[in-house]
Parts: sequence; C-alpha cells; structure tokens
Amino acid sequence: MPPEICPNCGHEVPPRARACPGCGADEQTGWSDTAYANNLGIPEENFDYESFVQAEFGRESLKPRGLHWFWWLTAAALLVMFLFFCLH
Repeated sequence: MPPEICPNCGHEVPPRARACPGCGADEQTGWSDTAYANNLGIPEENFDYESFVQAEFGRESLKPRGLHWFWWLTAAALLVMFLFFCLH
C-alpha cells in the first residue's frame, strides 16, 4: 500500500497507486514502511530562521528601504491632477 504523501517529493499519492504521480517513486525506488520525509524541506523543531535567511540571502538586511523618490513625485502629480479636475 502506498503512503498518502510521497516521502521523496511530497506529492499526494492516490490510494491504490503503484507509483508517485509527481516523481515516479515506488516501493522499489523510494517508498516503504521505513521511508522518512527527509527530502521534503520541512524544518526541524530547532530551526534557526535568522541563520537560514543569512545563509540564503547574505549579510545584507532585508528591511524595506521605503519608496523611491520617483513614486513620491508620481503620487504628488496624480493628486494635483485629481484635485484640478475635481475642482473645475
């Protein structure tokens, strides 16, 4: 009997499927009663998010930098145009 979720790719496996529809794994190539979900990318309980972000994106801060001056100018121009057409 296949697992409900493929331990190789995480795809849902139909109840009487002979192989995973997502990756093709079967009893001989990937799932069994002792298969573990190590390749699914699920973090462990002691997962350190800060270390992960630093490793993935480097040391640069991911904080928003605010709106660029061009967008402030565009918003101001649209507001002036809106007020002009509403008042005339």
